Amino acid sequence: MTRVIHTGDTHIGYAQYHSPVRRQDFLDAFAAVVDDAIDGDVDAVVHAGDLFHDRRPELADLMGTISILRRLDDAGVPFLAVVGNHESTRGGQWLDLFERLGLATRLGDEPTVVGDTAFYGLDHVPVSRRDDLDYAFADHDADYAALVAHGLFEPFGYADWDTEEVLTESDVAFDAMLLGDNHAPDVAEVTDTWVTYPGSTERASASEKEGRGYNLVAFDADAAGGDDRVEIRRRALDTRPFVFVEADLREGEGAARVREKVRQHDLDDAVVLVSVTGDGDPVTPAAIEEFATEEGALIARVTDRREVETDAEVDVSFADPEDAVRERVEGMDLSEAARDVDEAVRADTLSDSNIRETVKGRIEERIDDLDAFGRGEADGSDEGSADPDGEDTETDVDETGEVVEAGDEAETDQPDPAATDGQVSMEDYL
Repeated sequence: MTRVIHTGDTHIGYAQYHSPVRRQDFLDAFAAVVDDAIDGDVDAVVHAGDLFHDRRPELADLMGTISILRRLDDAGVPFLAVVGNHESTRGGQWLDLFERLGLATRLGDEPTVVGDTAFYGLDHVPVSRRDDLDYAFADHDADYAALVAHGLFEPFGYADWDTEEVLTESDVAFDAMLLGDNHAPDVAEVTDTWVTYPGSTERASASEKEGRGYNLVAFDADAAGGDDRVEIRRRALDTRPFVFVEADLREGEGAARVREKVRQHDLDDAVVLVSVTGDGDPVTPAAIEEFATEEGALIARVTDRREVETDAEVDVSFADPEDAVRERVEGMDLSEAARDVDEAVRADTLSDSNIRETVKGRIEERIDDLDAFGRGEADGSDEGSADPDGEDTETDVDETGEVVEAGDEAETDQPDPAATDGQVSMEDYL
C-alpha cells in the first residue's frame, strides 16, 4: 500500500488584497499540509502545480518554501511535483532548483516509484501545443501507477483538456490522475480511472467559499474495497476565515442595514466580503469597510451589485482595482513583449526609479525574438492558463475583483537583479 497527500495550487507569494498578512497565510497553509504529512506518516507529498503564485517569487517566499521542504526532507517524506502555469518560466523551473537541493523530485515521463506506486508527471501545456503531445511514458513494474498533471481536465468545470484522450493514448495504464489548476475539489471516474482535484490550500478568490483542504490518496485494493484500487479521502485545513455578507436592501434601507448584517458575523481576523443588492439607498463602501475593520476584520471589501441609472448600465465594484486593470490588459491584443513590459511596470516590488532601466532591459532581451513583438491573441474566454514556454491566456475576475485562476504574462529571461529592486531570478541560484 502507498499513502500520499495530494495537494496543489498553494500559490505561495500571493499578497491577496495587497496584504502581507494574506501573503503569509498562503505560505502557512503549505506548511500545514507538510505538518500533516509528517504527523500522518505518509509515503510522499504529491504537488500538482502552482506551488508559487508568480514565476518571480520574492526571496522571502523562496526561503520560506525551502525551509518547509527541508522539514519534509528531514522527516524522510519525498516531495513529488509538476510545474503549473503560474510559476512556469522559459528556462529552468524553481522546481529544478529544489530538486538540485535534494528537496524535491520533478515528475516526468520516467516513473518515480514510491512504495508500490509509480508516479509520472505532466507539466502544464497550453491548448495550442497539446496536439503535439504523444503521452509516451516509460514502463514500470510497480503495482499501481498515477499521473500528476496541471490543467483544466474534463469532466470538471472550465475544462479544455480531454481526459479520456490522455488515458487512452497513454503508454501506461493509470489507476489515478492527481490534478491541479482547478481550485474546486472534486473527483470523478473516467474510463475506470479515478480523476481528482484537491482544490487550493488557501482561498485565492472570493468564489472559493467552501473550506480549503487536500486529498489523502491510498493505492491499495484492500483499503479501497470492491473493484477499486484507489481510495481518495478529503482532509480539511484550518485557514483564515472568510466571511461572506449578503445585504439585500429594501426600499428605505441603507448603510445602517448593511452594518447590521455585518455585525451578525464573527469578524475577528477574518476577510470580510460584503455584497450589496436590492432597491435600498446608496451606500458608501469605504465607510462599511472601515466599520468592519473596526469590528475586528483583517480586511474588508464591499461590492455594490446594483445598477446605477445613467445612459448605460454600470456594475460598480470597489474591490482591488489592480485586478480590474489586469483583467483589462489580459483582454487586449498585446504582444508578448508588451505584456512583459506591462508586468514589469505594475510589479509591486519595482520602485519608480527603476522602471526605465527595467523596461529597457526587458526590451533588449526580446530584441532578437521578433515573434515576441507580434500581436497576441485575445479570445475573451473566461478560463485559461499560462504557457510554460511563454504563450498566454486570459484572466477571469470574480464579483469582488479578485483574480480567479489568472494566467500570467509571457516569461522572459530574467533581467539583472539589481534592476528589479529585490526581485530574485532563478539563474542566481542555479
